[in-house]
Amino acid sequence: MLLLKEFNFRERAMAHMIWKGAISFGLVHVPVQLYPATKSEKVGFNLLDKRSIDPIGYRQINKRTGKEVTRDNIVRGFEYEKDRYVVLTDEEIRAANPESTQTVDILAFVDAPDIPFLYLETPYYLTPDRKGEKVYALLREAMKATGKIGVANVVMHNKQHLAALIPVGPMLALNTLRWASEVRPFDEFKVPDESAKKSGVTSRELDMAKKLIADMSDTWDPSEYKDTFRDDILALVDKKVQAGKTEEVMDIETPREAPRSADILDLSDLLKRSLGRGGKGKTATRAATSDDTDDEEEAPAKRRAPAKKAARRATGATAKTTARKTTSTAARKRRAA
Repeated sequence: MLLLKEFNFRERAMAHMIWKGAISFGLVHVPVQLYPATKSEKVGFNLLDKRSIDPIGYRQINKRTGKEVTRDNIVRGFEYEKDRYVVLTDEEIRAANPESTQTVDILAFVDAPDIPFLYLETPYYLTPDRKGEKVYALLREAMKATGKIGVANVVMHNKQHLAALIPVGPMLALNTLRWASEVRPFDEFKVPDESAKKSGVTSRELDMAKKLIADMSDTWDPSEYKDTFRDDILALVDKKVQAGKTEEVMDIETPREAPRSADILDLSDLLKRSLGRGGKGKTATRAATSDDTDDEEEAPAKRRAPAKKAARRATGATAKTTARKTTSTAARKRRAA
């Protein structure tokens, strides 16, 4: 499928080197380059505005006031008591941090099974650098032959890590470890006793469980295990793309509020509304007048009374003016005769 091919192409991109340094044990130095040993294949979803499909950005907000804070006003603080902080500058933090020596400093060699999986954190690959292939191979083969792994200190990204140096096939891998204080002790949790009898497990039940484990045992092959959720999501995305069911960023027209009608009737507005209806003659005039009269009737009687008086006065004035015009016209005709 199209999208799956595109994702596979991205996955084949070369890893970027993090730093160059050396493995140090005793007086021996192995020049190496450090690379990330893993790559993320998680299904990532972007947050979008459903109205326009615009991405939703990250905002830094004051949790108390809800207002956005500019980058210039953001500092780092260490909470030593509830709601009480010590503010530290970037310069103070850099001065307190160990210097980045880019050296894998081996402190001891231990048996591989002695380090529980709980302590494993992030894996990296180490490759030989500057004609260090021979000493690299020497250290790798010696560790394989003795079944040992190295416990080391390493500084990355201005932070000190405990790490395990492990031979893996043709590679030397560096796996950062959690510090002892970061792993919760067993006594924090309530679990059955390690003794089978004290836990109420019978020997028959134990034998059946061991047989089931034996039946399900297999050799470790990571390629046999798939992230089916990721595959299903990518297949669904590909199907919707092929069907044309996609969304693009679009402009949103902000709806404008309709202007509220004024309480006082505007003659110009009435004329425009009448013309807009396309009506002619008395029928259209009566229709427009009746609509507005309905609105008028909803007003209090005190507000209608002055309007009626004004209308009567206007009508009387118009009648008088017409009568005067008619009288003057008749007089002019008599004088002409």
